[in-house]
Amino acid sequence: MTYVLGLTGGIASGKSTVSQIFKQLDVPIIDTDQIAREVVLPGTKGLELIKDAFGQNIIDQNGQLDRKTLGSIIFQDQKKREQLNGILHPLILNRISYLTDELKRDGHPLIVLDIPLLYEINFEKELDSVMVVYVSEETQLERLMNRDEIEEKEARRKIETQMSLDQKAIKADYVINNNGSLEETTEQVKQWYGQHAYQ
Repeated sequence: MTYVLGLTGGIASGKSTVSQIFKQLDVPIIDTDQIAREVVLPGTKGLELIKDAFGQNIIDQNGQLDRKTLGSIIFQDQKKREQLNGILHPLILNRISYLTDELKRDGHPLIVLDIPLLYEINFEKELDSVMVVYVSEETQLERLMNRDEIEEKEARRKIETQMSLDQKAIKADYVINNNGSLEETTEQVKQWYGQHAYQ
C-alpha cells in the first residue's frame, strides 16, 4: 500500500528545502513545478495552447516560452491567470497521475507530491494527507525580497496571488515550521518520517 503525501506551502516558504530533505531520505518526489516546465517545452500541446491564448509575443526567438512576458501578463490580471491555469492544470494533472501510478507499481511505500497550489486547485481530495511548510508573513516577505531581489510592494503582490500560509496551515494535516534553522526543519521532517515508519 502506497501512502501519497501532498507537500505545499507558499512562495519563499521553504517548500523546496523540505522536498530536498525527503529526497535525502530516498523518498520519490513528484515535482509539479518541473512538470509545469515540461508541459510547455517547444513542440508540446501546452505551448501551442498558451500561444493561441496569449499571442506570439510570449514565445522568445528560440521558440521557448518567455516566462517573464507571460508572468507580467498574468500577475496583473486574475482572469488571465485563471485562463492560463485552465490550460496548464489538466496537462499537469495528467502527468501527475501517470507518474504516481508508475511509482505505485514500483512498490514505493511513500510518494511525496510537491504541489505549490495544492489547495488552490482542491487537490487535497486526491491525497492521503497534506503537509504545509509554514513561515511567518514577515519571514516570507523578507525571504522573497532577498531571493528575487525585489521591492516590498512587488513581493507583497506576489504573495497575495496565493492563499495565505495561515489558511493553508489550518487546513493541513501536518505543519513544518520553517521559521528557524535548516537543522530544525530537517529534524521536524525526519521526526514525521520516523513516526510514519516508511522504511
